[in-house]
Amino acid sequence: MSDVTIVGAGVVGLWAARALLARGIRPQILDTNGSPGPHACSWWAGGMLAPYCEGAVAEPIIVKHGALAAANWSEITEVHHNGTLVLALDRDRSELEYFARRTTNHRTLDANDIAMLEPQLAGQHRRGLFFENEAHLVPRHALANLTSALESDGVIIQPVAAIPCDLPGTVIDCRGFAARDDLPGLRGVRGEMLLLHSDEIQLNRPIRLLHARHPLYIVPRGNGYFMLGATQIESAAKGPVTARSALELLSAAYALDPRFGEAKIIELGADLRPAFHDNIPRIMQHNHVLHLNGMYRHGYLMASALARQAALFIEHSIKGDLFHVH
Repeated sequence: MSDVTIVGAGVVGLWAARALLARGIRPQILDTNGSPGPHACSWWAGGMLAPYCEGAVAEPIIVKHGALAAANWSEITEVHHNGTLVLALDRDRSELEYFARRTTNHRTLDANDIAMLEPQLAGQHRRGLFFENEAHLVPRHALANLTSALESDGVIIQPVAAIPCDLPGTVIDCRGFAARDDLPGLRGVRGEMLLLHSDEIQLNRPIRLLHARHPLYIVPRGNGYFMLGATQIESAAKGPVTARSALELLSAAYALDPRFGEAKIIELGADLRPAFHDNIPRIMQHNHVLHLNGMYRHGYLMASALARQAALFIEHSIKGDLFHVH
């Protein structure tokens, strides 16, 4: 069957294709930019599969479905199951206490515990939280591996100059913020990242440094590379990373470990996360178009779950059955 067209080859569109194939439905994928690359929001993601940490600010449904993400991604790409370490400077200890109250599945660490997990941070931090059941991946590798897996099953991303307005059959729109004209209430949340390289620092897992105004996450990419992120600006303006954001991210990284002050800046990037008012992803149907959108910062955490729901809906629609969202 090939009467389903997916528009958009980001992380959500690719997972939608995989979920459809699992249901015996062979889609086609169209994207005006072709395969995933710097044009895609998912290209700039942190790659943290951290549902319990997200529970500090996200709704319970994110934690529930996000807890399955690491297992789903492990079928496609390498996933590092090293947990997440959450730290705060002494002056921000109240932030750590608040984070602990808002989250589950963690244990409290003292200075010795932190040193055991991350020897290079020994003596620099006195209290922390460890989320042992969380994981992370390298987003660009994951996108490439997901694309290759689809190609092995005969689903190729087709670059097109423009998306036709009269696509036949069922259409799954996974264009993210580009679909804002069709989805009232969809807003852009600007996110920025830095890629650093250092031969002096080794971290084994993502680190979240809590701060009331400038929280930071650092995700190890291997071979001395680290991704810095966590800016969240309510803005639909695209463009390069701002000096303010770069300074805030670098200052927070320096506070975590002063050796980051000597790291080399390899890359800076920014894009717009699509989000609704409650920051919960949605599946919405308008005529023959099914919209999968509003991933906010939960793209890698929620894409597989959202895609599965969409594939089930389409399968039941084809069969004429009733369908209930789970």
